[in-house]
Amino acid sequence: MSVFADCFGRLKRAPVWVALQYGLTLVLLLAGLGWTRLPDRHWWQVGLTLLLPLLLIISALELQAGTVRKLADDDGTRVKLVWGAVTLLVWVALAWVTWAALDWCDDHIWQWASYLNAKASADGRATVFTFQHIQSWLTGLEWVVRWIVLPAKLIPYAAASAQWGLRMPLRRVIRMLWNWRWWGGVALAALVAVVLPENFFAGEPRGTVAAQVWAVGLKLTVTYLLAVTSWVVLLGWWAALFCGQQRPPADEEMVAVPVLTGPPDGELKARAVPPQDETPQ
Repeated sequence: MSVFADCFGRLKRAPVWVALQYGLTLVLLLAGLGWTRLPDRHWWQVGLTLLLPLLLIISALELQAGTVRKLADDDGTRVKLVWGAVTLLVWVALAWVTWAALDWCDDHIWQWASYLNAKASADGRATVFTFQHIQSWLTGLEWVVRWIVLPAKLIPYAAASAQWGLRMPLRRVIRMLWNWRWWGGVALAALVAVVLPENFFAGEPRGTVAAQVWAVGLKLTVTYLLAVTSWVVLLGWWAALFCGQQRPPADEEMVAVPVLTGPPDGELKARAVPPQDETPQ
């Protein structure tokens, strides 16, 4: 079976979790938006303001952990769903720290571009190494790290953690990071979920106010569907590639060794099975 067929076959076998990715994710987003509008005049409103984010985080983590576990193969050594969901916090925190660092880099790109432009030769500053070119290169590099490198490195660890907790099969995870098909899937998902929606909102608004409202609503709907679909298919792609690694690497394979045999004679010691031309008579 090809990887593509295995990927979509796994998605077909998990209709409930796929539907929850579309429906429950929307509910969580709307609930999070409503949380920002909660008043804090009474004690129960303050308590709800503190409790609701915790419930939203738990629901989101269990949704992702449950989807991954349903798409992947169960080897019988998984941890409970709740523990697999909790360990996702480690990778979420790491992603948040990296995202904050990338935001810092984004704010300083113009400074670095100006510095590199000043260090270039006079001819280079006027032709190739202009400020605009360098700024565009650095912005593109930051985009690739944010939307391709970061997800491609963290998703395999997080998905394995959702199944086995922190005692995950590191060798299999590392092999995923060297799989070019995995990187290609992440790059394609980034193009569909990030680049296309950016083009939706690049043009100038036109028409009446009502038409603009409908247009924005349609763009937001399409953006949401593209983002969730890319995410679900990417999880299925990960499951197909990761679970397809059935054969262990050479250093992990069991090697056949000769069995010690010998006649039940006290004068003869057990020895390895000899070749046929040395078989004792």
